[in-house]
Amino acid sequence: MNIYVGNLSFNCTEADLRSAFSAHGEVDSVRMITDRDTGRSKGFGFVEMPNASEAQAAIQALNGKELMDRELKVNEARPREDRPQRGGGGGGGRGRW
Repeated sequence: MNIYVGNLSFNCTEADLRSAFSAHGEVDSVRMITDRDTGRSKGFGFVEMPNASEAQAAIQALNGKELMDRELKVNEARPREDRPQRGGGGGGGRGRW
């Protein structure tokens, strides 16, 4: 199960998050989301747990709990929605036909 974890401290590492979740079961992966330009954490991430009941237990236990002086927002991740295509091009050439 993929779990969304929000309101993370900017100092929180993937190892910190893995430690918090592994107290509730097996953790497959941890991914912190960072700004692609600065490399700085955006304050949220995702934890993948293979066992659904352990994942639900982790969500119940950690949602609202403090980690590094921040109250975590933890819930099942929603599938990523496709972003609309940005209209580009604009090529407003004024050529003659």
